[in-house]
Amino acid sequence: MKTSVFTAILLGLSLHLSAQEGKVTIQQDPKIDELVKLYADVNSKSGFYQIQVGFGDYQMAQNLKSQIDIDFPGWYSKIEFESPTYRVRLGKFKTILEAERKYLEVRKKYPDAMLLKPESESKP
Repeated sequence: MKTSVFTAILLGLSLHLSAQEGKVTIQQDPKIDELVKLYADVNSKSGFYQIQVGFGDYQMAQNLKSQIDIDFPGWYSKIEFESPTYRVRLGKFKTILEAERKYLEVRKKYPDAMLLKPESESKP
């Protein structure tokens, strides 16, 4: 009997405490939206380091990309066509340090892999 009364009192108190409501109003400077847009534009134009794992005809590139997706799940990978071959590239790394660490990991499985600099860095 004591436990059921105690439980009823605790239940009543918890319902009473959780019934509070509040309203939050956020006042944001309109220039923040401009800054977010500018940040997105700059980041979309900045290059990424990538690892080129291999190249060849389209079928070979598809097979290699499938294998890469198994070996490195969750990593960004793609096939790019640069005449006359299809190139399989892995990753989008912002810093050279991150890229080199991942490159060492990839080289264990694919010794012919190459680390590629962002296009903005490779142009003189």
